[in-house]
Amino acid sequence: MSFILIAIVLGIVEGLTEFLPVSSTAHLRICEDVLNVSLKSEYWKMFTIVIQLGAVLSVVLYFWGRIIRFIRTFPRGEDGSRTWLTHPLSLVLVAFVVTAGPSYLLDEKIGENLENLWVIAGALVAGGVIMWIVDARFARFSTARPEDMSVGQALGIGAAQILSAAFPGTSRSMVTIAAGQVGGMSRPAALEFSFFLSIPTMAAATGFKLLKGIFEQASFASDPGAPPHPWAILALGFVVSFVVALGVVAWFMRWVQRRGFVPFAIYRLALGAGVLVWAMCRK
Repeated sequence: MSFILIAIVLGIVEGLTEFLPVSSTAHLRICEDVLNVSLKSEYWKMFTIVIQLGAVLSVVLYFWGRIIRFIRTFPRGEDGSRTWLTHPLSLVLVAFVVTAGPSYLLDEKIGENLENLWVIAGALVAGGVIMWIVDARFARFSTARPEDMSVGQALGIGAAQILSAAFPGTSRSMVTIAAGQVGGMSRPAALEFSFFLSIPTMAAATGFKLLKGIFEQASFASDPGAPPHPWAILALGFVVSFVVALGVVAWFMRWVQRRGFVPFAIYRLALGAGVLVWAMCRK
């Protein structure tokens, strides 16, 4: 298969799954195996992380008006009841800081788990069960908007998000939404905060990998899995991820207004079972 087609397929998969609670990491890992992309290739490891930045930019574009309003009303908020600590921008930063440190320290372990189908299958199934239970048991809420969140809710979401970093297949979106619901947030509020939190979280992760790739680009020449024009292929995957993710964000926001997350929980359970069987067959 040509490198151009691989970049397009991976870009589509990333855009479709990044913000849905189904784990983009698991889907990319499965697709790489199907497409015979080397999991040992440093280039493709960088590729699958950096194209997430395209998905992040789709969130920035979709919520541009809200983001500008947050900036203009900092730190008092729209109704004047917020502070330097409780403003939505501050709460996003609080959740990000809680997640960033442990995730950085777990970077090596994360890399190992990315190649472990058993870990991915277990995380998919466990996440599906948790999502189903949370959606059924925590339908009542006290926080209808991210603007009304507390510091405790932000801390809980940040702590829960560490799981998604340590165990590929868990889904950053899933743990953020579930933790928000357990903390008393409505589905739309938990989802919106998940989107806002993805901006610094994913920008930091992808920015780090991109800079590392730039400084180590000479090693691509000796990487047997790297394409002849690595930066052009990366740019293609990036653009495809951005366009697809923009459509998914708009659709998912409308979906959550009317329905819950149970269909995604069922999908996770089915996919997790499939990956488990696949791992057993490859044993």
